[in-house]
Amino acid sequence: MRKSLLLAAVAMLALGAGPAMAKKQLVIVVKGLDNPFFEAINQGCQKWNKENADSEYECFYTGPASTSDEAGEAQIVQDMLSKPDTVAMAISPSNAPLIAQTIKSANPSIPIMTLDADLSKEDAALRKTYLGTDNYLMGYKIGEYIKKAKPEGGKICTIQGNPAADNILRRAQGMRDALTGQKDLPALKGEGGWTEVAGCPVFTNDDGAKGVQAMTDILAANPDLDAFGIMGGWPLFGAPQPYRDLFKPMADKIAKNEFVIGAADTIGEEVAIAKEGLVTALVGQRPFEMGYKAPSVMIDLIEGKPVADPVFTGLDECTKDTADTCIQK
Repeated sequence: MRKSLLLAAVAMLALGAGPAMAKKQLVIVVKGLDNPFFEAINQGCQKWNKENADSEYECFYTGPASTSDEAGEAQIVQDMLSKPDTVAMAISPSNAPLIAQTIKSANPSIPIMTLDADLSKEDAALRKTYLGTDNYLMGYKIGEYIKKAKPEGGKICTIQGNPAADNILRRAQGMRDALTGQKDLPALKGEGGWTEVAGCPVFTNDDGAKGVQAMTDILAANPDLDAFGIMGGWPLFGAPQPYRDLFKPMADKIAKNEFVIGAADTIGEEVAIAKEGLVTALVGQRPFEMGYKAPSVMIDLIEGKPVADPVFTGLDECTKDTADTCIQK
């Protein structure tokens, strides 16, 4: 009898402890788990968990296996919003209109923010804030490096990711504005001396190998090309050796600013490639910082505290001469 009472008490204690032990989920949904940029966000998320082990909240990182799986990301957002332990969500939209529609359909009562990539201005009211890079400024700085190297202008091709990725579109606009001194030109047709060649921009869906192949094809079709503006680091960090193989024969031209490459990001082997002189300049984001800050911002939103919109993380600028010291530690 005494043994059965003891077992019943233990069972009741276990039942009571279950819900109390479950942590509230601060969910980060990224474009894809195959991208080292997003893995850096995950590392920031995990550092927050380690430093806040006693918190009632937990940072939970997820996303589709492939960065090109836009529908998969939208499905994950929908699924996570339906879970009762999801109390806030930070989303890096691969396809901004699709994610906006998913949020509208779910009509969540929990706070939603964007991370790394934002929704369009028309859909910005669907989220409380944006945390990440000032993407327009990032593109503008890439444009400044290209313009400084070739002040008279020339022929340029822009390498972009997903046609519906708002963050990449903002970078491309910033680059065009910096090159021309004009605002909001959809394409360059001689303004400021710059012309975008036929077939550009090239959309790679964040595929590094596809980006290198596209640049190979553009160079073959345009032997008088003067510059590439790469709005994400995919060809450099996603296919570093093919990138090197393509541009090593052009190293002298890059060193003399006869050919210019301005690229985004400073992850993977990108800084090493800059040190080798195979890119004119990198303008890098701080994804680790994004992942580390996101849980605290989500908690502030849950608690109704004032949160700035946007919350910008900084930029790192790297050239061959500054490669050893350009990354913020």
